[in-house]
Amino acid sequence: MIYFIYFLHRLWGRKNNDSCVCAVNSSMWSFPVVKYEAVHQQVLSCEGSLNNLQEQVGTKVNQHHFTLWSLIQTRNITENICTYVLCLYAMLYVDRMTTSDTINMKTVKDKLRYLKNSAEYCKSIPKDFKGKCLMTNISDPVMTKVSPYGKSYISGSWGKQAQMDSLAQMSSYWVLPLLSGHIWGNSLRMYQTYEDFMASVNNKDYTFAPSYTHADAIEGPSAVLYGEALYYHCYRSADVCRYDLNTNIVKRVTLPGIGVGFNNKFPYCYYECRANSDVDIEADETGLWAIYATVGNHGNLVVSRLVWDSEGEELNVTQTWATRLFKKAATNAFMVCGVLYATRYVDEYREEVFYAFDTATGKEDNSLALPLEKVAKGVASLSYNPTNRQIFMYNDGYLLAYQAHF
Repeated sequence: MIYFIYFLHRLWGRKNNDSCVCAVNSSMWSFPVVKYEAVHQQVLSCEGSLNNLQEQVGTKVNQHHFTLWSLIQTRNITENICTYVLCLYAMLYVDRMTTSDTINMKTVKDKLRYLKNSAEYCKSIPKDFKGKCLMTNISDPVMTKVSPYGKSYISGSWGKQAQMDSLAQMSSYWVLPLLSGHIWGNSLRMYQTYEDFMASVNNKDYTFAPSYTHADAIEGPSAVLYGEALYYHCYRSADVCRYDLNTNIVKRVTLPGIGVGFNNKFPYCYYECRANSDVDIEADETGLWAIYATVGNHGNLVVSRLVWDSEGEELNVTQTWATRLFKKAATNAFMVCGVLYATRYVDEYREEVFYAFDTATGKEDNSLALPLEKVAKGVASLSYNPTNRQIFMYNDGYLLAYQAHF
């Protein structure tokens, strides 16, 4: 008795002389007429609703880019939006079905299940989720530059001074590569102007730890220049460090939570893990943040607010939020106006913002689809700067900037 594989379907047969004889039932690959007719009727019944919705949306939605995200923006007319979305997907799917006389039914089943789940989740998105500075779009890169250290240093971070009301280092740009094993570093390079940064001239280097393995060295590709201090994840610990550019003094605070991940326990992953990206330091209009994961929260993202007490000269954690997004299911994350955004890998030249968590309401939304173009596969760090509302990416040795739109 022998068998062979026919379109990934195992069939048993019997050897007859030098031939294999078996019966093949090809009906499973035939065009699903009954299901097609049912879906087609559904499309006909809801085309009118879709047309009415488009007229109500008017100028808010371009008719050639009729997307789920655009619809969600119009909260006052979206009581039945999820039904419309399901109808829209059905229309697109019927069109796809008519282009072939054979179809993989397992793929059809999986796709329809996905569409149904998407529509059901759409119904659960809180109406009070959206804040006044929720992102609606991200531009193509407005700046692309190779790191002044070269493309060989694939992990690190970069950006612009991020404190809104700070006159100190107001126009400063900085780069912090991880010079040891793409994991650890101990030096910061700064430029006083954007022109100097683009030309890679007139820089000043700061050494905030005597070695790559010192307790004050940085671990992982995330840092923020906030006022006259650099904030980053301390070497092999659950601590966040603050390096004062004027006094060269390092202060630290331990992040709260049961089993805070560090030393590559909970890195960003999704497609490929970024080594030791356990603790992510971010800044936005409201201040400083630490993004990480804990054993107590089952490896899901945790967000803590950081505050520097200038009088007591102490770095403190004032509040913490636990999310339901598994950290290893994201390639990176950043904060905007108190809203956590997470990204995922699409392909070698694209990322996508797919998730948001609002710390003001405790609500989350994983129906986003905001694209981010890139020039290399790996994303080491991603951060938002509130002073110019730009997003900075360290993209395997390339430095990219984008404009966020609200």
